[in-house]
Amino acid sequence: MLKSVLEAVKEGQWDYEPPSVACDRFDACDAMPGTAEKVETMAERVRSGLPLWHLADRCELDAPPVRKPR
Repeated sequence: MLKSVLEAVKEGQWDYEPPSVACDRFDACDAMPGTAEKVETMAERVRSGLPLWHLADRCELDAPPVRKPR
């Protein structure tokens, strides 16, 4: 079974969607959109077979910081 989008592309499977993962299973990213930190976080998610987006990711420059669970 394929682990990530990267593996799927290498195998020629262009319509691959990673399995659904609940947002409480991985951390949201507070980095500003377009920053190296944000891009690296998203790249790590792809390499790990996680969804690219988290519902609580900061998605706009002027969005409030992500609240971390206590």
